[in-house]
Amino acid sequence: MSATEPSTVVAYPALQPPRRYLFGPGPSMVHPRVYEALSKPIVGHLDPYFIQVMGEVQQLLKSAFGMVEGATLVISGTGSAGMEASIANFVDAGAKLAVFANGYFSDRLTEMAKRNGADVVRFEKSWGETYTDDEARAFIRREQPRVVAYVHAETSTGALQSGRAICAAAHEAGALVIADCVTSLGGVPVEFDQTGIDVAYSCTQKGLSCPPGLSPMAMSQRAMEFLRARTTSPRSWYLDLKLIHDYSTVSHRYHHTARFRCSTLCARRSR
Repeated sequence: MSATEPSTVVAYPALQPPRRYLFGPGPSMVHPRVYEALSKPIVGHLDPYFIQVMGEVQQLLKSAFGMVEGATLVISGTGSAGMEASIANFVDAGAKLAVFANGYFSDRLTEMAKRNGADVVRFEKSWGETYTDDEARAFIRREQPRVVAYVHAETSTGALQSGRAICAAAHEAGALVIADCVTSLGGVPVEFDQTGIDVAYSCTQKGLSCPPGLSPMAMSQRAMEFLRARTTSPRSWYLDLKLIHDYSTVSHRYHHTARFRCSTLCARRSR
């Protein structure tokens, strides 16, 4: 185009997404109260109102996860960000991670851990199968890992794995337990405290009926003690849970531009 030719301005119509009935594992249908919350004015991530709502969300998440003690927070990212945060903060390079491998997302856990330098051992089962209590105990007692990871509800197959024997055997071996609750949170009881989970992560676009883009997390007192005792920083700055927890609950010192979409989680509370 020459300097004398007029530029062409392309006019794009307003978005008109088709109405779909969503019956897959996610994204799920968004609740009307969430759409209402999304229409509200935005405020800054250091605004007192934002801090207030963030605190309310953290309390509501304790109820959703089924926990009393420990800490909850929300990662600005999808469930895979929660998964990566769990690996980056609780699985050090060279540490042995025992994975109950029976589906797509246990494979993703494995891949993330290997990239983080972990020594990964897997208990392989066909997709859709679950583990008996005796099988879980025998695997953990044999391997003596530093961290154990399992998928509570496997998105790829729908298999629901009980975690009580896994957690009991892991704690007997002195290990932390990471539970993938991406599909289960809001759909079936997670029972974080009763099960003995140390770290759990989930997402917003499945059982919570919100848009995708956030990853709720829960950490036991044991997990928080592990974080406080760390002498080295995790490889990921953005997913450093000590920094995010400090911003979310203690100093509210700027870490990153948190998403105001956390207000949509608050909108899901019972009236």
